[in-house]
Amino acid sequence: MKTLVKLEIARTLRNRKFMFFTVIYPSVLFLMIAGSSDAHDRVPGSRLSMPLYYMVAMASFGALTVVLMGNSERIAKEREGGWTRQLRLTRLPGRGYVAAKIAAGAVATLPSIVIVFIVAAVAKGIRLDAVWEWPALTVAIWAGSLVFAALGVAIGYLASGDAVRPLTMIIYFGLSILGGLWGPTTSYPDWLKNIGDNLPTHAYTALGQAIELGSAPHAKDVALLIGYLVLFAGGAAWLYRKDTRKA
Repeated sequence: MKTLVKLEIARTLRNRKFMFFTVIYPSVLFLMIAGSSDAHDRVPGSRLSMPLYYMVAMASFGALTVVLMGNSERIAKEREGGWTRQLRLTRLPGRGYVAAKIAAGAVATLPSIVIVFIVAAVAKGIRLDAVWEWPALTVAIWAGSLVFAALGVAIGYLASGDAVRPLTMIIYFGLSILGGLWGPTTSYPDWLKNIGDNLPTHAYTALGQAIELGSAPHAKDVALLIGYLVLFAGGAAWLYRKDTRKA
């Protein structure tokens, strides 16, 4: 399994176009969305400023882009190309395959997160405590991305090569918009806000927002993300085994 993890990480880092897009894309979005706001512009119903809100939102969105889009489409192509069929000839268990894909995605998310933070600090003058807030924020967003890496693996085995992109895009934009990555959900109708509050993307951004406010992440958000991680990783492993039995 260790060999596969190293291979997956190397393959991801060698894909220069994918890495460039996923590293630069969220930073550009941050500048576009938060460019006209300053520290005096507050998020309704929150003590966060707009730049602080969108820094966490775009860092989370970038990580989501890397692991969800990257894993799902890559796996669907591997299935069509026969790579996963070769893996089935080995003793690699389903959990090993899922772990390798999640690990590769986790490595790719870190540059995206850090670049957003650097751009936010330089362009918008965001200042956080260097001893614990910046490191804690980085770790929280990085660790939370593992949930969506597992979801990407599950989608890659759920959909065919032709259907994987539209299915991923629907899930990708749905989770992003309803979970509050593109803007505060305070203006949503109550029924829609209730849906969004229980999505993994909402809990994901809440981790970083709690740290920005100087407190620890809420236990409910952590528990929600752990529950989704178990669900998605378990589903991905089950789909891998199911695909193996069909071969």
